[in-house]
Amino acid sequence: MSRSQNPYLHWITEFDSWAKAGRSLPLGGLTLPAQPTVDQSAAKVLLFSPHPDDECITGALPLRLSREVGLQIVNVAVTLGSNKARQAARWSELQQACSFLGWPVECATPEGLSRITPKARVEEPDHWRGAVKVIQDILVHHQPQVVVVPHVKDWNGTHMGTHWLIMDALATMPSEFSCVLVETEFWAAMDTPNLMVESSVEDVADLVAAISLHIGEVQRNPYHLTLPAWMQDNVRRGGELVGGQGRAAPDFTFSTLYRIRCWKGGEIRPMTLSGRVVPQGKLMRDWWTEIQAAMAGV
Repeated sequence: MSRSQNPYLHWITEFDSWAKAGRSLPLGGLTLPAQPTVDQSAAKVLLFSPHPDDECITGALPLRLSREVGLQIVNVAVTLGSNKARQAARWSELQQACSFLGWPVECATPEGLSRITPKARVEEPDHWRGAVKVIQDILVHHQPQVVVVPHVKDWNGTHMGTHWLIMDALATMPSEFSCVLVETEFWAAMDTPNLMVESSVEDVADLVAAISLHIGEVQRNPYHLTLPAWMQDNVRRGGELVGGQGRAAPDFTFSTLYRIRCWKGGEIRPMTLSGRVVPQGKLMRDWWTEIQAAMAGV
């Protein structure tokens, strides 16, 4: 068989062309879509983002919870990055990205927190206590029913630091405080995700568009264009990591993997879930009802 007879050659050629064509799409200047009115009495989801842009990369579940269930999503920028010369621009870009998704955004402090790493947690206890107090105040103010945070081994120092920062802040909350704890992955995959959430073509397009509004970052590295491929690979991994070893992958194209547990009585506790794979459609509302019941039973 010659290369020209390879039935996949045309498909891969088109795939390559599609990937390159994305570089000509606009950065910034997007028209903000109309957003539905949010019920201010609805449950709150606090999405703790280590850097501006993480809210879009791992935001598939929050996006569906806001659009399909009506929950309030609040993105909390833990840092504005380590480059002080870019922080004001990154805050502006973050506001635009969150407006595109219909989410309020707030920064942990006006300039963002700094030195949020596992090393600082050990070597700078006074600095760390101050940062924990900032997050504690945010938790007390919002009283979230869902907290979204990177998993503890997400490679990047600020991602891992953000995990510990939120865990330490949760440990300061009153014993009666409880919430659904959702862990995300990006720089390093989790060994034990237990939830796979499908995203529609429209949702993926909106997440990619929102990332593209972080203009200064994607000009350096157009990682918004690789998000669909990453979400495709999540279907491959999640088919077995979440669905069970040897299981066939679900019949959808895009997904994001999470680990969902709960914070209750001052500690992380597991939850027994039947809905570990959440496809598109009304199942998201059903899944949220199951989560609430599971929380009550933990």
